[in-house]
Amino acid sequence: MDNVGTQFLRVIVGLMRTMKYPAIIQGGMGVAVSGWPLARAVSILGQLGVVSATALDVVLARKLQNGDQDGHLRRAISSFPVENIGRQVLEDYFSPHGKPPGDPFRSVPLLGMDSPRSRVALIVLANYVEVFLAKEGHSGVVGVNLMEKIQLPTLPALYGAMLAGVDYVLMGAGIPRSIPQCLDRLAAGGDVTLKLDVSGAEKGEDFASHFSPAEFCGGAAPALKRPLFLPIVSSATLAITLAKKSNGVVDGFVVEEASAGGHNAPPRGQMQLNAKGEPVYGSRDIPEIEKIRELGLPFWLAGAYGSPERLAEAKRLGAKGVQLGTPFAYCRESGMTDELKNQVVRESCKAAVNIFTDPKASPTGFPFKVVQLEGSVSEEAVRHSRKPVCDLGVLRRAYRRDDGSVGFRCPSEPRDAFLRKGGAPGESDGRTCICNGLLATIGLGQSQPGAGSEPPLLTAGEGVNELGRFLTQGEASYSAADVLRHMLS
Repeated sequence: MDNVGTQFLRVIVGLMRTMKYPAIIQGGMGVAVSGWPLARAVSILGQLGVVSATALDVVLARKLQNGDQDGHLRRAISSFPVENIGRQVLEDYFSPHGKPPGDPFRSVPLLGMDSPRSRVALIVLANYVEVFLAKEGHSGVVGVNLMEKIQLPTLPALYGAMLAGVDYVLMGAGIPRSIPQCLDRLAAGGDVTLKLDVSGAEKGEDFASHFSPAEFCGGAAPALKRPLFLPIVSSATLAITLAKKSNGVVDGFVVEEASAGGHNAPPRGQMQLNAKGEPVYGSRDIPEIEKIRELGLPFWLAGAYGSPERLAEAKRLGAKGVQLGTPFAYCRESGMTDELKNQVVRESCKAAVNIFTDPKASPTGFPFKVVQLEGSVSEEAVRHSRKPVCDLGVLRRAYRRDDGSVGFRCPSEPRDAFLRKGGAPGESDGRTCICNGLLATIGLGQSQPGAGSEPPLLTAGEGVNELGRFLTQGEASYSAADVLRHMLS
């Protein structure tokens, strides 16, 4: 993009900034842990509520199969502006009385390079529904969080969120240089293309996903609001690269340290492990806040910032505020099952929650913080008793087949299948099925034939043993409002 175009876009985006920047960004966590009830609760109270876009298509399909007892999903679907899509999704997945306990959920087809329109439409609709419900009935701002490493659903997910008027897009786990232009083009109703990372691609080969708003809408696509874009970064180098070399306007950053929950950026340099088997982070992994501040863009700090003192510290460093994940993940409005939340909160009050930063668990190759909890896949016996299956494929990676076509494989899928697809033998060692584990954490685990329901997988940041600060006397749980009240006191 030339300098004139860049300056023009900065002016346009500046005109959009009528809202005050939030002091608190609620993290976009897991699979529907950061669902619309949590994002809405935070947004109503004047801060930035964020929904996680990860696997929202599967979440919508499974919640509809459970009967949508309160009717919220069907109300949002009825408002979807593209004709017939909602009706088809309801025909495919809605069960008025819910599925019988123990019966498996109907599977959602795996995504591919040429997925049918109905499959893409489910992604668009699911993201629309989540943002619509998060924004319903108030004037607060709402964001959507995506992972750069999950590329195939990115364009339809963005479009669905934008159709519902999303205010912010946050994206981590990669270098999302091409997303700003995608947002510009989608807002204008233009076609978009996103280059895909394909292992083994030969020189000169380009693989990409495409999305056409006009084709999807069956005619002229509406003009939409362009949301602000906040990449999630772990270093000044990455922030500078994105600010200067992205193909459009970057509106700010979330700067995340290795103490945050979920996926962490790998340590810089050669991977070294401590005596427990966790990655060792050193001085090179501490973000250089001064260099990020010099970019002149708003930023928020993340990673164990769950106290008023740390919020004040972040502001002294020039940040607009902080992003919080763990405190919101275990509050009443989060999508995690009450049983799991209550168990962790009880253990937190005794400072007894153990976290292991697993360098191998996630098929993304990024370290992943795993809560050590009885009955979850953190237990070796539970993990090994699970029958390997890849029926969701959210974290599969693209690779080039010998015939030049694109296939998909995951280090966490059954080992024989992974090796047949050309996966390196050692790459599957120690992996965990993140997709199924996270869905089980929100009560939507699949029932596998002869094996029962999928076991849950929990994550949290290093501040997980401080959740008691959000409890009022005599209470065993806390709300999103309690978190904000404590942080802004």
